[in-house]
Amino acid sequence: MKKVLGALLLGATIVSAFIAYSMYTNHSAKQTAAIEQKQAAKKAEKKTEKKKKPVLKIEDLTYQLKDSRTGKVMKEFKPVHYKDKDVYDQEIKQLASELAKGIDTPMQNIKMDANGSLTGGSKQIILKEAELVKNLQNLNTKQLDVKVPIYETAPNVTAASAQGIADVSLASYSTRFRPSDTSRNRNVQLSAEAINNVVLGPGDSFSYNQTVGERTAERGYQPAPEIINKQLVMGIGGGICQTSSTLFNAIDGAGLQVTARSHHSKHVGYVPAGRDATVSWGGPDFKFTNNKDYPVIIKAYANVNTGVLTVDVRTSQYAI
Repeated sequence: MKKVLGALLLGATIVSAFIAYSMYTNHSAKQTAAIEQKQAAKKAEKKTEKKKKPVLKIEDLTYQLKDSRTGKVMKEFKPVHYKDKDVYDQEIKQLASELAKGIDTPMQNIKMDANGSLTGGSKQIILKEAELVKNLQNLNTKQLDVKVPIYETAPNVTAASAQGIADVSLASYSTRFRPSDTSRNRNVQLSAEAINNVVLGPGDSFSYNQTVGERTAERGYQPAPEIINKQLVMGIGGGICQTSSTLFNAIDGAGLQVTARSHHSKHVGYVPAGRDATVSWGGPDFKFTNNKDYPVIIKAYANVNTGVLTVDVRTSQYAI
């Protein structure tokens, strides 16, 4: 009897344990399923959020073009043609050119007065168009500020460096004109006075048009023959190209770096063929840079009595 009761008790225990295990297993499975269901719901929710969140496109954004010197916004720009490379490149090159027109300022060179003191002068301001174009070609959706690269360069001359600057001639060049041609001679004289005593430090640039200025009757310039399209025509300021051509030959002789020069459309008689430098306001300009490591001064004088124009490039005896 005891054996039977023991067997029955053991069986009941086994059954109870099995039932308990089954209940635990089912509960765990339900918990796991619930967790997995929640995780799946979260994933689905995130996917839905991603689908709802708009994808930023460069062509839909507005960029702030900022002055690299001050951080000031110069212009707002929307690159609507960003995907069309040819159209976009043309657009941003035009944009850079338009901005540069309102920024670029040639260097106003320092001059030396009769007392040997330095006067005037102002810095050159340049917007680097190619650099701005590159910045606009590399836009992204995270940075909406675009640097407009603007550089300033002041004349590189001091009173100390200009001491004795007229002592030694590096190169001199003279041309002749007819003393009887009073109107033309006046133009030569005025342009020679404009470039006389200009001082250029190392690396300084020179623009003939910028230095001489616009040739107008109000400024004293006279009507005189000038060459246009291979023809001699009357124009205000005719004859100033003799000054620019004389200057070129002196500069070239001194070994300074010529950066812009154009020829006349026909031969001129005051310099050998190919040795001229034509200029016109709003047109061709004669430009050069002082590539020496010391300053130089330009001396120019037109003697209307003898009909001789001389340009002399000089420096200090201690500089060379």
